[in-house]
Amino acid sequence: MVKNRHPAWQAVPEIVFAAPAGTPAGLEVISLAALRARSRAHGIDPGVPQRPAFHQVLTLTSGTLRQTVDFAARDVERGSWLWTRPGQVLQWGDLTQAEGTLIVFERDFPGAATVRAARLDDPHARVLRTPKAEDAASLRVATAHLEHEFLTPGRLPLDAHIAVLRHLLDVLILRLAHLEVPDSPATGPSETFLRFRETVERDFAHTRRVDDYALVLGYSARTLSRAALDSAGIGAKEFIDRRVVLEAKRLLAHTDLAAARIAAELGFSSATNFAKYFHQRAGQAPIAFRTAVRGQGTGIPGARAEEDFTSRTGHAAGT
Repeated sequence: MVKNRHPAWQAVPEIVFAAPAGTPAGLEVISLAALRARSRAHGIDPGVPQRPAFHQVLTLTSGTLRQTVDFAARDVERGSWLWTRPGQVLQWGDLTQAEGTLIVFERDFPGAATVRAARLDDPHARVLRTPKAEDAASLRVATAHLEHEFLTPGRLPLDAHIAVLRHLLDVLILRLAHLEVPDSPATGPSETFLRFRETVERDFAHTRRVDDYALVLGYSARTLSRAALDSAGIGAKEFIDRRVVLEAKRLLAHTDLAAARIAAELGFSSATNFAKYFHQRAGQAPIAFRTAVRGQGTGIPGARAEEDFTSRTGHAAGT
């Protein structure tokens, strides 16, 4: 195993949440029309890769929007829900093609029981969901109630207003986290796979060997591979490799670290070995990937990087 002194993810700058003036800290509800206006007013380009340190829940009332989450494109349509979590890399699509509502909140704004019940800290939670009709109706009501309360402050004392917002957000995210999704598997991941997945999340920058994980968890490598195949549809080695490549992409997109430094952070013995590994799995060289992903803006005139906007205003870009 390779021991890292500085975890790779610490090198990726995150966009922090700052509530707009006059609103409760930790939560914002904003229409896509208002988001477009804000982006243009401040000269920012939501299409530039960003790594928010907060949750974003998006639902559309019309149109379609192609969002890229951790470098994988997802088409959001009317009635579908996109939930991106802290640490995931997000690139917005063309905001002129859709209308809807964006709900932004920090992890500690919902109640503690909701954080646990909705598994807010699960980095593997489903990103895109299209609920059944009966669930969709409940979600629309919950969203409308939350938005109305957020946009009409002053009718209650501030502490009561915040408490109401927290409870309304709890209702929405609990429904969203536990809704029945069409075509979802009848059974969830096995306990063996969940333990393996958790250990990979902790140790992927230290080792890429299935045997090492098997030793730590007390299983055979074959058992882990079977568990990964049954629960994730890919073998254990492929699961590990995909997590390593994802973090490499995040570092390439969000930092100016040299390939040699990224290689060291991710446990590779040399930049050459890292480049070969990345090219085999991502289809291009690391620096070519960095160049390509940084050029994927939406083309809003006068656009700037989100980090520049954040440093100038204290607000999260795109929120």
